[in-house]
Amino acid sequence: MKKHKKKKKKGNKVQIAVKAATITIVGAAFLFGLACLLEKGLRIDERGAVVEAWKNSVSQNTYNTELISQDRREAVEQAERLAAAYDYDGAINRIREIEGYETDIELQVKMNIYEFAKASCVPVNINEVTHVFYHTLVVDPRRAFANQDTNFQAVGNNQWMTTIDEFKKITQEMYDRGYVIVGLHDLIDVSTDENGSIVYQPATIMLPPGKKAYVLSQDDLCYYHSYDNYGYAAKMILDENGKPICEYIQEDGTIVTGAYDVVPLLDAFIEEHPDASYRGAKGTIALTGYNGILGYRTDNSYLDINGDISHAKKNWLKAHPDFDIEKERAEARKVAKAMKEDGWEFASHTWGHIRIGDADLAQVMADTQKWHENVEPLVGKTDTIIFAHGQDLGIWGNYNEANGKYQYLREQGYSIFCNVDAGQYRTWFGKDYLRQGRRNLDGFRIYYNAIGQQDNVADLFDASKIIDPLRPPVPPL
Repeated sequence: MKKHKKKKKKGNKVQIAVKAATITIVGAAFLFGLACLLEKGLRIDERGAVVEAWKNSVSQNTYNTELISQDRREAVEQAERLAAAYDYDGAINRIREIEGYETDIELQVKMNIYEFAKASCVPVNINEVTHVFYHTLVVDPRRAFANQDTNFQAVGNNQWMTTIDEFKKITQEMYDRGYVIVGLHDLIDVSTDENGSIVYQPATIMLPPGKKAYVLSQDDLCYYHSYDNYGYAAKMILDENGKPICEYIQEDGTIVTGAYDVVPLLDAFIEEHPDASYRGAKGTIALTGYNGILGYRTDNSYLDINGDISHAKKNWLKAHPDFDIEKERAEARKVAKAMKEDGWEFASHTWGHIRIGDADLAQVMADTQKWHENVEPLVGKTDTIIFAHGQDLGIWGNYNEANGKYQYLREQGYSIFCNVDAGQYRTWFGKDYLRQGRRNLDGFRIYYNAIGQQDNVADLFDASKIIDPLRPPVPPL
């Protein structure tokens, strides 16, 4: 929207009357035009359709006169973003906070637009909400995928990781197909029964016709030592505006900052396309703890350089003689707080990336205690556990409540459980918990769909068009 310089007041009543008449006429013209569109059977399947109609109908000059305050403009912009994110009630309430909205034609038009858009929405089938996930994104494919014949790490990089280029293309194509991110908790309606017990049921999510909801998560946002020198980001930090971005160490050792992973890339996309997210939802970050979190070495094990710790940890400690775990924790806590305020959620991925199905109860208890001690104080409590290695506590359906590991995890506060599932969607509501399968959009899945040996992502994107040209053939599992 172009800005116009304010004209000097001349105290001319005629000019003021003309301006008032202009606003009235333009507003009336828009209402007439909208009525005509409705008579023609206009079907709104995107919020932007009505908003663009308003932009084309209302004179920019009426919006930027000296009669309109900065506060009013900011309030209108806030309402527009709320409506873009499908929070029509929030948008209407924001307009109602503007002084004089009752007699302001433009504001009345906007409220009518929001009401009309809200009325056009349809409920999402919660059982058909797909859940996709990524690992840490590859910044430099040449470094990540080199020497697969002799380097097991490079093979894993190629199989399990998605490149930045692929992530951007997938995000754009899913948006173009009408996909909208929702949060895991958006899926759940929590109530109590006659006995006062918690009950989980599918929530009501209303979106315009043609829109499809999906959940997004990212595993292992810890920047493990095993990622060093393979073309991954090294750490999450905050920029000058307090927004999460990444540090990246280039091949020559130079440190640069930017959008080098899922969080800042998705943040930027939603900032540009607010209708890509339902009411500001982002994704769920699943964290282990054994190498710290978010690139910070926050785990207790780093305090014992002479103890039974990995060679990678010992080498890192020797290379960082000024290591201060409390400073690391403080920085990680600060980044996590900013992420949560920006719509991101956190989940346990188990402290040690353990195989929950193979582990016995004692192992699960010991691992969970380490997560509580080392990760929870930095990101806060969570009711979500995202299992590693694609394992789970039992077959699909209701969990066996006699299972000791299930009982223990419930006692620890977990009520949302996610595994890995190649199916289009898989959601199960227990009496007081949610299970959801997740689809890995990684190198393995992209490559074998791109060459036609698999067909399980076509509802989301065309793998042959999004695969990174720098990705070599992916070895079979």
